[in-house]
Amino acid sequence: MNGIRRIVLDILKPHEPKITDMALKLTSLPNIDGVNITVYEIDKETENVKVTIEGNNLDFDEIQEIIESLGGTIHSIDEVVAGKKIIEEVRTPQDRY
Repeated sequence: MNGIRRIVLDILKPHEPKITDMALKLTSLPNIDGVNITVYEIDKETENVKVTIEGNNLDFDEIQEIIESLGGTIHSIDEVVAGKKIIEEVRTPQDRY
């Protein structure tokens, strides 16, 4: 089974639960090999975080359900990788540095 192997999400969440708790909750889902959460903006009541999830045959609906149960809102899906292997993005002359 291949399915979705990586998904990168931009999420708005309250300060609680902590990102450590969110990461552990997400890794409890089946087929998830790893979760990386990076905080990139904090205000008085919320945090904007980038969540990268890798695994095999990831279930977006289950992921979204966990995030929403923790008070988070998905702003955007910034990357999806699917197939037999993960292809890393390659820079081309059209990409600005």
